[in-house]
Amino acid sequence: MTDRVYPSAKPNGTTTAAGGITTTNPSPKTQPYNPTRHPYRPQPQPNRRRRSRRSCICRCCFWSTLFVLLLLLLAAIAGCVIYLLYTPHRPSFSITTLKISQFNLSTAASDGTTQLTTTLNLTIFAKNPNKKLIFFYDPISITSLSNQLQIANGLFQNFASYPKNITIIHSVLSGNSQIVDADSVNSLRLDLKKKNGLPLKVVMEMKVVVKIEKLKSKKVGIRVTCDGIHGVVPKGKSPSIASTSDAKCKVHLLIRIWKWTF
Repeated sequence: MTDRVYPSAKPNGTTTAAGGITTTNPSPKTQPYNPTRHPYRPQPQPNRRRRSRRSCICRCCFWSTLFVLLLLLLAAIAGCVIYLLYTPHRPSFSITTLKISQFNLSTAASDGTTQLTTTLNLTIFAKNPNKKLIFFYDPISITSLSNQLQIANGLFQNFASYPKNITIIHSVLSGNSQIVDADSVNSLRLDLKKKNGLPLKVVMEMKVVVKIEKLKSKKVGIRVTCDGIHGVVPKGKSPSIASTSDAKCKVHLLIRIWKWTF
């Protein structure tokens, strides 16, 4: 009885084919398991639309800023050229005479309130020191104050000031039965007893258009403040003349931002 050899259930890596040719089958490699390895997660693709929008916004901001800077540069160059050609100067103002025709403080016996009644006659010189610039003034509002207390006000009509010309402004300022608080009354009476008299200040506000040959500017606000004036109460019917020898007038441009004026 012959012995039979049964093949193993597991195939070997070496097999014999017909004709005596031997081939080797590689055994499959097993990959070791790493418990610390992170699981694979697919990464989202970058959104190219968002990048394109951002780049467009950045370009628009860059060109807008460049355009604004270019306009400012051109405006500065034009201003320098105009200044060198025409050498513009601000108008000048000076107070020549100030007459106090009426200045009455009356206290009512019924309620004890004090009322102020005033009348002032004012003469001002408005000079245009430029050679080629013309100033066109709107109506001027004029106010007289003493220690921040408004005692009289008035108006002057619009006019044109031509190069190297002086315009004489005559205006009557008045304050009719203005109620004054007790502190202001005491301050006024103390000032009236001084040798120099009552300190006065004149403030004028107006809008001006500047013309250079055929070019006209927009309306610009101007405030003129004149300090250094002293006056006394008139005696009888003849008015008293205030001292204006130390009066000095300063011209300021009015810049309005929203509701504030500088």
